[in-house]
Amino acid sequence: MQGILYEEASIWHFLFVTGLLGGGAAWMTGKAVAQTWGTHFRLFLYMLGLGIAVRFIHHALFEGTMFSLHYYIVDTIVLMILGFLGYQYTRTNQMVTQYNWLYERASLLSWKPKG
Repeated sequence: MQGILYEEASIWHFLFVTGLLGGGAAWMTGKAVAQTWGTHFRLFLYMLGLGIAVRFIHHALFEGTMFSLHYYIVDTIVLMILGFLGYQYTRTNQMVTQYNWLYERASLLSWKPKG
């Protein structure tokens, strides 16, 4: 996996920076975009910028390559997954609480019409 998903000496560096720090920021960004009734496209653009920030943290803390398209894409995909999960989770909560006479929760990430 080293060389494909991460370039650091340990997977723990990747999990800490991309998973914990970047993933937490991505989840909160997805939540914020959903709370302001923003679009998926806006969240997509925010995740592209967050991917650059995560690459910088890899570079600054663990001497990773700052300008590597491969690792930028890997980091950004992980961030997008977590960001869109946070978005959908928050949007589901919004729909079933604000429109509780119309919708009920179908799963953790979706809702359905009552009836």
